[in-house]
Amino acid sequence: MGTDAVAVIGFVSLFALMLLRVPVGMAMGLIGVSGYAYLVGAGPALKLVGQTSMRTVTDYTFGVIPMFLLMGAFVSTSGVSRELFRAANTFVGHLRGGLGFATVAACGGFAAISGSSVATAATFSTVAYPEMRRHNYPQSFSTGVIAAGGTLGAMLPPSTVLAVYGIITQQDIGKLFMAGILPGILAMSMYIATIVIIGLVRPDFLPSGPRANWEERVKGIRDVWAPLVLFLFVIGGLYGGLFTPTEAGGMGAGGAFVLGVLRGRLSRADIRHSLLQATRTAAAVFTVLIGALLFGYFLTITQTPQKVTTFLTGLGLGRYGVLALIMVMYIILGCLMDAMAMIILTVPIIFPVITELGFDPIWFGVIIVMTVELGLIHPPVGMNVFVIKSVVKDVSFATIFKGVLPFVVTDIIRLIILIAFPMIALWLPSQM
Repeated sequence: MGTDAVAVIGFVSLFALMLLRVPVGMAMGLIGVSGYAYLVGAGPALKLVGQTSMRTVTDYTFGVIPMFLLMGAFVSTSGVSRELFRAANTFVGHLRGGLGFATVAACGGFAAISGSSVATAATFSTVAYPEMRRHNYPQSFSTGVIAAGGTLGAMLPPSTVLAVYGIITQQDIGKLFMAGILPGILAMSMYIATIVIIGLVRPDFLPSGPRANWEERVKGIRDVWAPLVLFLFVIGGLYGGLFTPTEAGGMGAGGAFVLGVLRGRLSRADIRHSLLQATRTAAAVFTVLIGALLFGYFLTITQTPQKVTTFLTGLGLGRYGVLALIMVMYIILGCLMDAMAMIILTVPIIFPVITELGFDPIWFGVIIVMTVELGLIHPPVGMNVFVIKSVVKDVSFATIFKGVLPFVVTDIIRLIILIAFPMIALWLPSQM
C-alpha cells in the first residue's frame, strides 16, 4: 500500500475515533504510532513514543504552558473577575447597554491574566449574567456578550492557544503574545461598538443602570490594582526582554500567588485547588501535544504537508484565494472540533502552505487564532456556548446562539480588517 493511501486511511480513522468520542490526543497518538509502525516498523514506532513523551514533558520551552495555566488558576480563585466587573460597571453601567460594556471590558482584563477562553466564559457566566438579568437585560443579549467576551482569552496574552501554535511552528512565543495585544484591543472595541449599534437600532432592548458616584469609581479602581500590576509586570518584562516566555510564566504564577496571599484571597484550600486545576489542565494539554507530535511524525513520513502545499499552491487562486480557502476550512472545522484540537491537528499541514505563499508566520498565528475564536461561538457547536449553558441552566442553546450572532458578524469583519492591515498584529513584535 502506498504512502498516499496510508495517509488517507489514517485521516479517516482519526476522524472516526473522534466521532466515537475518543480523546483527541489519544486518537492522534494512536493513529500516528500505528501509521508509523506500518511504514517503518513496530520497533522504531515504540521508541518514538518514549522519546517524544519524555522530550515533551521535560522541554524547557514547553514549561510556558503549565506556568501560565497556574497563574490563571491563582487569579481565578482569588476572585479577580468580580472585582474587574464591578470596577468597569461603576464607569459604564449607567449607559444604555452599559453592563454589556462592563462585561466586555472585564472579560478582556480577565483574559489578559488567565489566557483561557473557556475559563473566561465560565467565570463571567457566574459573575456578569446574574447582574445583567437583575437589571432586566434580555437572556439572549446577556449570554451572547459573555460568549463573545470569553473569546478574548484566545487572543490576549498569555494565550495558551498562541503558545501551542508557537511551539508547533517553532516561532517566538514572546512575539506571538505581543502580536495578540492590538488585535485583542480591536476585538474589545468592536464588541463595544456592536453593543452601541444594538442599542441604537433597538432603543428599548437594552436598559441602563444607576450612575455610580466618584467615590465608588475610585474604590473600584483601587480593587483592581493587583491584576493591573501583574499584567504590566509580565507583559512589560516580555516586551522589554527581561524574561523569556517561560520565565514570564513562572514570574506571573509567582506574582499571582504572592498578590493573592498578601490580599488574603488565597487560603490553603484555594492554593491546593489552584494547583490541582492547573495540573489537570496542563496534563490534558500535554497529552494532546504528545499525540500531535506522534501524528506529525506520521505526516512527515507520508509527506502529507508537502503534497497539500503543492496541491493548494497549484490551484491558481493566488495567495489570498488560498488563504480564504484555509479560513473557510477552519470555520467549518469549528462546527466539529474545539480550538486546541483544530490548531494541533491542522497547523503541521497548513503551516508549510503559508510559508510557501510568503505570509508572515507571526501574523498568521493571530489570524488562525482569530478564526478559531469564531469556532468558539458559532453554531452548531460553539464551545463557549456549551460552557455558558452548563452554568446557566435556564437558557436554551437557541437563545444563546441568537444573542451571539451579531458578534459573529463583528468577528468576520475584524478578520477581514486584520488580513487587509497585517501591521495591526505585527507592529508591536517589530518593536521588540
